[in-house]
Amino acid sequence: MRVSQLSRSLGETNVISSDEHESDPVVKSAGRVLKILELFDILRREAPVSEVSSLLHMPQSSTSILLRSMVVLGYLQFNPESRMFKPTTRVALLGSWINGPMISDGRLMQLMERINARTSMSVVLAARNRVWSEYIHVVQSPNPVRLFMVKGSRRPLVRSGTGLALLAGLSDPEIKRIVIRTNDEAGRNGQQVGISTLMEQVVQTRQNGWAFTFDTITKGGGMIAMRLPMLENNEELVLGLAGRTQQLKDNLEEYLTVMREEIARKLA
Repeated sequence: MRVSQLSRSLGETNVISSDEHESDPVVKSAGRVLKILELFDILRREAPVSEVSSLLHMPQSSTSILLRSMVVLGYLQFNPESRMFKPTTRVALLGSWINGPMISDGRLMQLMERINARTSMSVVLAARNRVWSEYIHVVQSPNPVRLFMVKGSRRPLVRSGTGLALLAGLSDPEIKRIVIRTNDEAGRNGQQVGISTLMEQVVQTRQNGWAFTFDTITKGGGMIAMRLPMLENNEELVLGLAGRTQQLKDNLEEYLTVMREEIARKLA
């Protein structure tokens, strides 16, 4: 993918520059370090200071200081000939103890790859981040015409397929608190969510065991989402199948069958 394409994708989804969504204070340098690591995970190659600075919309001087600090700490490598930076193996080992067997033996990754291969649709792994559903891993569709899903993207719990699937595992009072907080943060001029309408969607999701939303976040695009079995650290994760609305509608039962079969095969 060209840098210009990646930049547009990041900008359109507010993936990297997401500080405006944070209602709690975040130490700026800490947030920037994490965004740098997330960016390298998207690029999957080394990059110069100028590119990191441009894609993250950060001053080049402070970007350079952060990158060199991460080199000193052992999280990045610097190639003096190409003047490029890239993550070290130390980064790959961070968090390897969390849900160790499921991650270390690749079951989650294999699950996503198999569903991707059988459906040719984009597959996302989402977790709750306060009032957001956050994509923590993505396997892109191989189709030339597709929805490009960016790892790290956030979608409102109350207005997304993965969000509905995550809400289905919460208590009704907790869901209502999330709606109130989301509406308060949106303000009078923002899009408000009706509690009764959302609760009807949550009840339907609980009954079905899956959620299907379309044309809500992206016009012409949708998401089929299912909760995964509870992990060792009691973290709720959701698997989502993303694509064009009509294609999802036309193949809904087939895609649901594939998701159920592969989840049972890999995680049961």
